[in-house]
Amino acid sequence: MNPLDPNDFLDVRSLLGQHELELAQRARRVMDEQARPVIARAFDEHRFPRELVPGLAALGALGCNLEGYGCPGLGHTAYGVICQELEAVDSAIRSFVSVQTSLAMYSIHAYGSEEQKQRWLPPMAGGEAVGCFGLSERHGGSDPAAMRTTAKRHGDDWVLDGSKMWITNGSLAELAVVYARTEQGIRGFLVERGTPGYGARTLERKYSLRASSTAELTLEGVRVPEAARLPGAEGLGAPLGCLNQARYGIAWGAVGAALDCFGTALEFTRGRKLFGRPLAHTQTVQRRLAEMARRIATGQLLALRLGQLKDAGRLRPAQVSLAKWNNVRMALDVARDARDLLGAGGINLDHSPLRHAMNLESVITYEGTETVHELVVGRELTGFSAF
Repeated sequence: MNPLDPNDFLDVRSLLGQHELELAQRARRVMDEQARPVIARAFDEHRFPRELVPGLAALGALGCNLEGYGCPGLGHTAYGVICQELEAVDSAIRSFVSVQTSLAMYSIHAYGSEEQKQRWLPPMAGGEAVGCFGLSERHGGSDPAAMRTTAKRHGDDWVLDGSKMWITNGSLAELAVVYARTEQGIRGFLVERGTPGYGARTLERKYSLRASSTAELTLEGVRVPEAARLPGAEGLGAPLGCLNQARYGIAWGAVGAALDCFGTALEFTRGRKLFGRPLAHTQTVQRRLAEMARRIATGQLLALRLGQLKDAGRLRPAQVSLAKWNNVRMALDVARDARDLLGAGGINLDHSPLRHAMNLESVITYEGTETVHELVVGRELTGFSAF
């Protein structure tokens, strides 16, 4: 019998359709040709490699699972396998696509007017316009209902005041989707770059997601017309619905990061000789590699099941929380152990595991911390909210 594929120990690939398999291959090829040669330097230089955006658009990654308005409409499992290939290179690339697709574009697709959809979705799907998503605030963290950013009616316009923190794509974006508190409750607004009073300050000195553009948005008397309000975004459920879309992609993406770390560790321990034999010949190393394979296989099955449920229209938020929690924790543990197996050489950018581990420290925090997702699952199990 042929040996099992270490990267697909349970043959999950055979459960994908031909469409998803071809997309995964295309995404891997694009990442190998365009992203892998530049990502370590981009991480070191603290910059997002915007030169990758045309390739991501051509791949169909932007708005991948959205229908109409120039969006690819490739399906949810297809979006998942693309996220997996993107994050196998770096979480920053998957984060860019997640924010563009699941947060900014989804906000417009789900809650926007027909005019807003026609204006913004085609150029965003084509990579000609970048969007960001303004929900988090410096003091709010896991409690978005405590937002202080306000939008007040002034005649036919709205005036926004406040700030948003940790905004991925913020410094790149031509368009910000901003959620603010009004007298009628939380509402969503589209704010274009260049609007007087709107600013985006790039956050420096990060030790995680260094290849991602992260900003603080400031809104000082920003005046937008009623036509810039998302008519369907009423209440906190609107932005939380967007976050649920993003968490789905994260559950797939984290598997990609884990696979890249695992592959690096496996190759290294096969070739590295100490005390007269390769590291992979020792019981300790084999047990550690086997543990990685077990965790990754579990994460692969979990992500695939999420995709099946989402494609069938049956996916529940608590199920997404379980997968995001499990798969990001799994990936972070694999990345840390892979770094350790690489020894002293594992601390530089010649190898990916430490870069992945540093990135995953952010991924396990954003779109709901690990504790938040534990409590979401706990609430589903018991019927009581412990928030």
